[in-house]
Amino acid sequence: MDFKTLIAPKDGLCTVAADALLLVIAGKVLPDGLDAPLAQALKAAVDAGDLSLKAGQALYLHHVAGVKAARVAVAVAADGQATAWRKALAAGLGLLKGGGAQHVAVAASGLGTLGDAHAEALASVADAQTYVYRHTKPSAPPASKLARFSLVCDKADAALLESGFKRGRAIAAGVALARENANRPGNHCTPSHLASEAKALAKSHGLKVQVLDRKDVEKLGMGAFLAVAQASKQPLKFIVLRWNGAAKTAAPVVLVGKGITFDTGGISLKPAPEMDEMKFDMGGAASVLGTLRAVAELKLKLNVVGLIPACENMPGGAAVKPGDVVTSLSGQTIEILNTDAEGRLVLCDALTYAERFKPAAVIDIATLTGACVIALGHHRSGLFSSSDALAAELLAAGERGADLAWRMPLDEAYDEALKSNFADMGNVGGRAGGSITAAKFLQRYTAKFDWAHLDIAGTAWTSGQAKGGTGRPVPLLTHFLLARAG
Repeated sequence: MDFKTLIAPKDGLCTVAADALLLVIAGKVLPDGLDAPLAQALKAAVDAGDLSLKAGQALYLHHVAGVKAARVAVAVAADGQATAWRKALAAGLGLLKGGGAQHVAVAASGLGTLGDAHAEALASVADAQTYVYRHTKPSAPPASKLARFSLVCDKADAALLESGFKRGRAIAAGVALARENANRPGNHCTPSHLASEAKALAKSHGLKVQVLDRKDVEKLGMGAFLAVAQASKQPLKFIVLRWNGAAKTAAPVVLVGKGITFDTGGISLKPAPEMDEMKFDMGGAASVLGTLRAVAELKLKLNVVGLIPACENMPGGAAVKPGDVVTSLSGQTIEILNTDAEGRLVLCDALTYAERFKPAAVIDIATLTGACVIALGHHRSGLFSSSDALAAELLAAGERGADLAWRMPLDEAYDEALKSNFADMGNVGGRAGGSITAAKFLQRYTAKFDWAHLDIAGTAWTSGQAKGGTGRPVPLLTHFLLARAG
């Protein structure tokens, strides 16, 4: 897709040369200063009850007299904030994406001055609105013709908006990569497929890649990771991706993504309803791939390492059993009380592996607990961190990227639930505070670096009619790394 600024013509929006004009206005009252043909058309629509001046409302008009663009879409935003702008863009582009328009000119009236966040949002929303999964669905609807977007602005604002487009394009590309991998079924997106995706990304975007197989993992002593993978016929992969954008001596940020490409729950078998959605249990891995693509496209002056422990969690005669005790890479022993709490087992070995990079910070990303969904729903990811400063950075990055998180507690008292009579720890506590005890488990492997954990079980995908991967938290992570890179 092509995103550019368009200097506002002196004779008004009616003369803009585009297949469609998308006008975003502030709610409650019609804005002053619109060209007469547009002002008259909007007033007529409001008077007729066809357009309500409430946030989220949108209207399509065809061949408005006096307007050069054949199609006009009007969307109402609550105010001029980037979040409201995003919602209005989604509503407006939703009216245009199935039609014949290829070039859309986007303009705002009554929203104040547009900034780089608005340009970034346009790139992100346009990509999201036009994405269609078709890898295993030949009957998918044809791709939208929308391919070119021009943001109408004053000349003084053009450079700032172009910088927003640059970010937006990179983040949108990362989100699309994450969504595409998450949406593929488990028999297509296997650990080997994730490894192939990592290699392809490294080749196309200048990253370094290393893929460890079972023998390598056994030699390292990743007993927890091996335990999860041992019943699957799909070979495990431990993927190491590196973006070297700064000096070799600069400590990297390490991103660790849970890569369970299908989670049956193992011997602690999940209920059948909605088990198909467990193909999304590699959402953390998908977000690491997507974030590294965005980082590479932006050429950030920062060192970033991506670690993806990838395997399936399957039942069977070779499966790990409740009550089994395994030894993690750190040397700590774990009593596996529930085989469906497998994500923390693959992550704990990856977190210990991260020590070798002497990282500036380590962030793990995982569709870890249903308890986090109960606590926060599907709007915010759960954020746990041993560092107040790191937590603040991530929360601020989520605000900038419209990819919100909420900080959760890590009180020492929650550790009591992980006590075991037969190992250094159990892999689960009781039902109460399940997302917190999961984070407390991971914290035991993070003493040597600043660490944060993002539980994305409620945000990595949507269910129902709109079922599919969201690509979160690629925007949050990219904005975090942008800030770190300065």
